[in-house]
Amino acid sequence: MRVISGKARGLKLIAPRNEDVRPTTDRVKEAMFNIIAPHIYDSKVLDLFSGSGALGIEAISRGARVGYFSDKSKDSVAMTQKNLKKARLENVSEVYNYGFEKMIELIHREKVKIDIIFVDPPYFEGLFEKVIRLIDEKNILDENGIIVIEHDMKTSIEGSGRLVKTKEKKYGKTVVTIMSLEEVNE
Repeated sequence: MRVISGKARGLKLIAPRNEDVRPTTDRVKEAMFNIIAPHIYDSKVLDLFSGSGALGIEAISRGARVGYFSDKSKDSVAMTQKNLKKARLENVSEVYNYGFEKMIELIHREKVKIDIIFVDPPYFEGLFEKVIRLIDEKNILDENGIIVIEHDMKTSIEGSGRLVKTKEKKYGKTVVTIMSLEEVNE
């Protein structure tokens, strides 16, 4: 597992040693970042279910202004912190040992608008719909922001409220779905 591009390019990240964290493969990560490249520069990024922090670190390496990382696992938070230190990105990052609900509530209370939200929860827990609904309800996505969801082929991702699916790409058994706020025609 490595940083593919940007100022931390080529850096090997600390990878999980157990089955609880399922890192995004370099192939899928590269394809995902090719799709979202126009959104990255100077963005605020939220890496929910951060695991090792690889997605948020990749975004910061490619020019995101700040990264918020959140995971309910203390081991994942420690791994994210080590990887941020290794990549020398601690000064543009905030790491929280929070579940997704508490993290979304914090972002909402702080009145921060996020440009890119990475959603890559454990597949088997059925959290996708709840996460998307809460992002919409708490209105934390910037008006031009995107949600990047990594999931398996068996899971169908649908919109919620003002959030609509704008793109979906399959990479083997992995699917990347992009969502954004629905344009309101006046």
